[in-house]
Amino acid sequence: MFFSGAMQLLLVMLPWAAEMFARLLGVALPWAWPPGWWHAMLAVYGIFPFFVFGFLLTAMPRWQGYGDLPASACQRPWYLLLAGWCVIYLSMVLPSLRLLGVALVFVGWAWLVVMLAPIAFRAGSGRLHAVPAWGATVVGLIGWGLWGLFAATGDGIWARAAIELGVWCFLLPVFFTVSHRMIPFFSSAVLPDYEAFRPPWALFMMLGAALGHGALALLDGAAMTWVIDLPAAALAIFLTIRWGLVRSFAVQLLAMLHLGFMWLGIALALFGVQSLAAWQGVAVLGLAPLHALVIGMFTVVAMSMVSRVTLGHSGQALSADAMTWRLCWAVQGVAVLRIAAELWSSAHGVLLMLTVMGWLVVFGLWARRYVPIYLRPRVDGKAG
Repeated sequence: MFFSGAMQLLLVMLPWAAEMFARLLGVALPWAWPPGWWHAMLAVYGIFPFFVFGFLLTAMPRWQGYGDLPASACQRPWYLLLAGWCVIYLSMVLPSLRLLGVALVFVGWAWLVVMLAPIAFRAGSGRLHAVPAWGATVVGLIGWGLWGLFAATGDGIWARAAIELGVWCFLLPVFFTVSHRMIPFFSSAVLPDYEAFRPPWALFMMLGAALGHGALALLDGAAMTWVIDLPAAALAIFLTIRWGLVRSFAVQLLAMLHLGFMWLGIALALFGVQSLAAWQGVAVLGLAPLHALVIGMFTVVAMSMVSRVTLGHSGQALSADAMTWRLCWAVQGVAVLRIAAELWSSAHGVLLMLTVMGWLVVFGLWARRYVPIYLRPRVDGKAG
């Protein structure tokens, strides 16, 4: 799963890079769908589900005292996901294959949801995080199904709904739930005199905020989401401070997770400002809040968590090397570039191109560092 997610980090951005080059050259590419829809589908549903399921298939059984799942149990749904995405990429030139690709991914995703259900609902303290994470993957599956409706009907309402569900009701609940459990846990393991702070109320409040924002967005209530976004931003900023962002810099691999989580407060504050302005009839910020959330939080947290898990499960030291640490900062630079593209209209196209190229360079170097690990046995000689 992590290997596939690492490949997707590069593959999903190539069509958007082609579109950016075409725009600069004044050429229109023959997209069957609007290029923005392709980009949204690939960015939200193409990268993160591989990382989400790779993590949950490993971590959720341990949260619940279930014992590790056999590798063979994950292979068949992985084959379906892999085949589905290969067909989806082919459908860019052969549109008749699009529904088949969506269907293959849907079946593989549903298979994983069913596989994780008895683990998530097993009695135990781990259910506090396992159940919300599992529920978010169910909503993500529904969102993916809406892309199938868009492919079948061409009605953009399904694509818009799929994006809102994917961001607010799938990815944000998963990423916050995992952060709520793992950031205090990892911090307490390496920082002296660290008190793990994981109040259930904070989890429930943020999950409610994410679902509430998603519901309002689906109901064309974007001008009122500030009522939710601004308190949620305050909660995220409080947790960023309470979990010890400054102290985390003593351990760079840990600091990467804290830095990724820091972006949640920034993104929610931007969403709140944008919504408050819309309530007054003013349009501001464009897609800046969305990219602060997706690139800033989701991508940085994913890079950090995947790097950590990859090192740990390959028998290597849990330590970020100089390259990984620099790349963590570089991807945040990519987020800043993308936000700047929304705020600096005269340089919009150039900044978009720099964002795309920055992304490809950052994750090309990251893949060069981590992908070979998935192709080799553990360095400590243990199974895996």
